[in-house]
Amino acid sequence: MTDLVIRPLQAGEEALFDSLPDPGLVGFAAFGEDYARMAAGGGLRPEWTWVALRGAAVVARAAWWGGPHDTAPLALDWFDFTDREAAVELLRRAPLRTEYSLLLPPSWRSDAAVRAAAEARIGAAAEAGLTPLVERYRYRWTPGCGLPERPGRLELRPEPDDAAILAAFRRVHQGTLDAHARRTVERSGLDAAAQEQLDLLRWKPGPREWWRLAYTPGGELAGLCVPARNHGDHVIGYIGVVPEHRGRGHAYELLAEATHLLAAQGAERIVAATDTTNTPMAAAFARAGYPVWMHRIDMVPDTV
Repeated sequence: MTDLVIRPLQAGEEALFDSLPDPGLVGFAAFGEDYARMAAGGGLRPEWTWVALRGAAVVARAAWWGGPHDTAPLALDWFDFTDREAAVELLRRAPLRTEYSLLLPPSWRSDAAVRAAAEARIGAAAEAGLTPLVERYRYRWTPGCGLPERPGRLELRPEPDDAAILAAFRRVHQGTLDAHARRTVERSGLDAAAQEQLDLLRWKPGPREWWRLAYTPGGELAGLCVPARNHGDHVIGYIGVVPEHRGRGHAYELLAEATHLLAAQGAERIVAATDTTNTPMAAAFARAGYPVWMHRIDMVPDTV
């Protein structure tokens, strides 16, 4: 067998990356994206893009993504192969350790070819040392979905003080159903989980003044919502309810308010996500008219 060569791309080698045969069943290709367009936006870079070659043929490829100002990638977003052994070796040798996020059509389990493509990638990533963490729904709202009804039971206030936002995150992370937050709480504690969430939202380029804390008519903190932007879309950055006010439909109200705020800012689409196991939040998205656009499976290395 021809010796395996594993290396990053060089500038101008986008065609080499695209030379691997890919039916486009899963990942970004399944949703009409291509490497060159994403790289042109600055999220994918040659030094974060690795290929495995046997002779002149690419038999595995992996591309990590980061924001335009990041000095290290945040996630493995593109992972395909025709040679599983080479794919595993590529992930082991590339000096980049992040989560792997695999995008899937909502019906991925019911289509045999799509399911096989997904399971092949999940299996290869697991062999390379990543562990499945959670499956998530990803939503995409557009004006055609209609604006959700606003119950008007809570008072939402802007909160410019990050210390107050951090304190709110400490409360909403208690008993949270979010797998990423639970993992950080278990490994590092509530303070670390709150700071991680604040740092992530601060990283997004959307205006800080959109963030809201929500209060009951009696003045008690009920939760918070973070309408935001990422580097491509308006997004629901975060919805959280404090433990003592859960089970009252407040997550839906916070989502409705965030949707109205972003629509008033001219959003033509709003992207959002929640874990498939977070049934209360998934129900809130369904009630607010957010259709499931895709699924995403997140896998994590032990070192992250």
